[in-house]
Amino acid sequence: MALRVGQSAPEFTALDQEGNTISLADYRGKWVVLYFYPRDNTSGCTREACEFRDALEQISMHGAVVIGVSPDSVHSHRNFANKHQLPFRLLADEHHRIAEAYEVWKEKKLYGKTYYGVERTTYIIAPDGTIAAVFSKVRPDGHALQVVQTLAQLRSQQ
Repeated sequence: MALRVGQSAPEFTALDQEGNTISLADYRGKWVVLYFYPRDNTSGCTREACEFRDALEQISMHGAVVIGVSPDSVHSHRNFANKHQLPFRLLADEHHRIAEAYEVWKEKKLYGKTYYGVERTTYIIAPDGTIAAVFSKVRPDGHALQVVQTLAQLRSQQ
């Protein structure tokens, strides 16, 4: 069960792909699109990241920033961001503390084997630090457009 709309977004601090320390508190007063994805350079994760890249201008027009989070390392994120020209921050969550705080670290099954990993989920966090929208079990294709449309609705309600 994911966190719900209206709850305070859990605080976090982590390193981005350049090794800079980033905290959610750094973005207070802005809309934040916080998306969790399983792994750098896999087909679905690459499509999702590139869609966010391509929609970034529209997302920015709504006063929002995009932050991606996965269990990959800073080095892996740097390579992924460079390879696909990703102009937003990717946070290294190697010990899955952020994923656990956001309740997206889940038991999964693949080919009969059970393991833990990230369930693809996106949170839109309002400028006051509360969760404004939750997208669970995200399908990568078309997701960035869903986020843009939701941001437009949320901003019109302000």
